[in-house]
Amino acid sequence: MTYGDDLEDDFVPDDLVVLSGDEEESSEGHESTPIGEPESTAAQSASAKADKKRKRREHERQKFKERKKQKLAAAANDSEAAEHSSITDQPPHALAEYLAAFQSKTFASVMSPLELEDIRIPVDSIADTTMWTGPRTLDNLVDFIIKVLPNLRLRLSQKSKTNGAPTLLFVSGAALRVVDVTRVLKDKKLRGEKGAEVAKLFAKHFKLSEHVTYLRRTKIGSAAGTPGRIGKLLCETDALAVNALSHIILDVSFRDSKKRNMLDIPETRDEVFKMVLGAPKVVEGIKEGKIQVVLF
Repeated sequence: MTYGDDLEDDFVPDDLVVLSGDEEESSEGHESTPIGEPESTAAQSASAKADKKRKRREHERQKFKERKKQKLAAAANDSEAAEHSSITDQPPHALAEYLAAFQSKTFASVMSPLELEDIRIPVDSIADTTMWTGPRTLDNLVDFIIKVLPNLRLRLSQKSKTNGAPTLLFVSGAALRVVDVTRVLKDKKLRGEKGAEVAKLFAKHFKLSEHVTYLRRTKIGSAAGTPGRIGKLLCETDALAVNALSHIILDVSFRDSKKRNMLDIPETRDEVFKMVLGAPKVVEGIKEGKIQVVLF
């Protein structure tokens, strides 16, 4: 829906402007001048009243526009919330179709329909999260995992046995978002007292070699990162292992300033399907039912 015309409309109905009796002009369009009052003083008085009337009308016009903006903003927020809800609240078979549609955008130019069907993420490998009815925001991520993914919560509270082998990969499209996710995943409700570290994986400020060194010497329970950095670690190094990986959460509810989630952005979408979900060991784990894909 386009709201531009509404926001630019400066028309204010006349009945929005309320004037007191002493501010209204006579039907002839002039006011009487008190006997003995100089014409200059009368002119000044009339000018002041006209100015007051103009300011009153401008004030009412501004209030009218602000009310319209508030109503349009509320309508836009309701529409956006409904859009987000329609994606992540769906059952696994609908989510499988949703992912397949974006997967096709990445591979349609190089794969036949039969080949695309072969790389689809199986319905059985997509987590059923329909029991969650609250908003999918970071404020609710801990409760979301505890209620919807209890097995993941249990695994996150246990000490990792192998360096660089997380049980959870949380994939988000922006570095700043990854920082916020990492902070949430460190909650003791998830990690307990024995849970392993949470890795923060994105290219900004960190060289790939630095992450390789870190992962090879650190036991991590979960890792949050951008698809580009996670993908390179999975496909170009052996530092990020998948032998303990049980869940990959795709952060599709998060939108950037242009209202796009990470699958709406071609470069990020390609990284997700080619380098993360398309990493050979991840593909194998998904097909064998060892790794579940979660849409948050």
